[in-house]
Amino acid sequence: MKIMIASDIHGSAYYCKKLLSAYEREGAEKLLLLGDILYHGPRNDLPREYAPKEVIALLNPLKDKILCVRGNCDTEVDQMVLSFPVLADYAVLWLDGKTVYATHGHNYNEEKLPPLSDGDILLNGHTHVPKCTDHGTYIYMNPGSVSIPKESSPHSYMIYEGGKFLWKNLEGEVYMEHSI
Repeated sequence: MKIMIASDIHGSAYYCKKLLSAYEREGAEKLLLLGDILYHGPRNDLPREYAPKEVIALLNPLKDKILCVRGNCDTEVDQMVLSFPVLADYAVLWLDGKTVYATHGHNYNEEKLPPLSDGDILLNGHTHVPKCTDHGTYIYMNPGSVSIPKESSPHSYMIYEGGKFLWKNLEGEVYMEHSI
């Protein structure tokens, strides 16, 4: 199964459109969103073309393709307008024999671990910085941010397919990879 993984759209219609173009181009079967879908949050500047209502209209038609976890900027009112579940604090996925614990990152992260077993993968957004770190007992991965990247990182997403994670900019260029 081919899965696109993205985080931190923060209400940017411009970058949501670019993400969905990449989703079509990639031919992924599912889109895993790691939170912070509609609101930009008080610590971030407004992203380009901040238009949460437009983001709602862009994402809702894909409700049967989207898996999502709650970010620190996502609330019950967001669930009232989005047609796919957005309020789960985490999701556990089984990918090619590996357990992947997917969360936004504001509750569980590299400093505060969820209950992981040896060889598990912790996947989250929140920091807006792409990352892949092998901690020996677990691997930490972050796709970066779709709309507000930090630390000079690109506007990005990840693709998972056949035991390989690829980090890509929104134009589809690979800039990092990891095989499990």
